[in-house]
Amino acid sequence: MEILLAIMTGILYAAGIYLILRRSLVKLIIGIVVLGNGVNLLIFLMGGLVKGQPPIIPKDSHHIEGIFADPVPQALILTAIVISFGLQSFAIVLIKRAYKVLQTDDIDAMNKTDDIE
Repeated sequence: MEILLAIMTGILYAAGIYLILRRSLVKLIIGIVVLGNGVNLLIFLMGGLVKGQPPIIPKDSHHIEGIFADPVPQALILTAIVISFGLQSFAIVLIKRAYKVLQTDDIDAMNKTDDIE
């Protein structure tokens, strides 16, 4: 299972970088979203996959013994999802405004705005 998720992380990284290198602003934002999902999956994999072992400390013990799920990577992923959602929302509004003003989503055409009032 870890090999499959590692391959999926590589595919998400490759697709995200490919989309970031395109000329369209919409594809750039989609590439950032896909790359962010790849990063979240990588953080999840670094925490280790443990099935059915919650991180609960028994009352008669002072620390967790044996195999358990690490809650820190899961909390980091939840935080990253919320932050990336805010970034995506802002980027979508910014793209909409830029398209309304410039009538294009081509990044090269947006650099040549000298003739715009």
